[in-house]
Amino acid sequence: MKSIAISGSPRENVGKRDAKELRYQGLVPAVLYGGPTQTHFAVSAADLRAVVYTPVVHFIDLEVAGVKSQAIIKDIQFHPLTEQIIHIDFLLLDEKKPIAIEIPVKLTGTSPGVKVGGKLVQKLRKLRIKALPKDHLDAIEVSIEALEVGKSVKVAEINLPNLTITNAQEDTIVSVTTSRALRQAEQEAASGKK
Repeated sequence: MKSIAISGSPRENVGKRDAKELRYQGLVPAVLYGGPTQTHFAVSAADLRAVVYTPVVHFIDLEVAGVKSQAIIKDIQFHPLTEQIIHIDFLLLDEKKPIAIEIPVKLTGTSPGVKVGGKLVQKLRKLRIKALPKDHLDAIEVSIEALEVGKSVKVAEINLPNLTITNAQEDTIVSVTTSRALRQAEQEAASGKK
């Protein structure tokens, strides 16, 4: 899985007034959980753009006061009106502990059902997976090569070594439905045969 390096500066004061001052300076208050102690620090809002505003999931190489650690984003709080990031929580990664995160679904191939006029409907754009950090993927590839009209790919059909998908097994990831044009063409063909 890809990683992005972000550096932060430790926070001496932890409170609303301090957090407001940090935001005014273009910084975002942050906390790193999962270690022996919580680490309170501030990161540049500009540095977070590459990690937050993307469908790609990244591990984050954090450096705070010379201490390096690998983490993932656990929670982000946005301002309700401006959509500005007002707080971010990171979770320290442990190579021996599985973590649960959402990974994007990437469709591959061309569906024969779409070629004949069917409509491709992707119901799940991300899947929740649980695995050790070393086993995580950038994306889960789902082939649509065999999808005819009326067929679908369900979560139960995805087999990935060392990963557990925690979505419901009967959930549909992608399907090919009959489009309005195809339905109309079938109706016209049926009425023409009578």
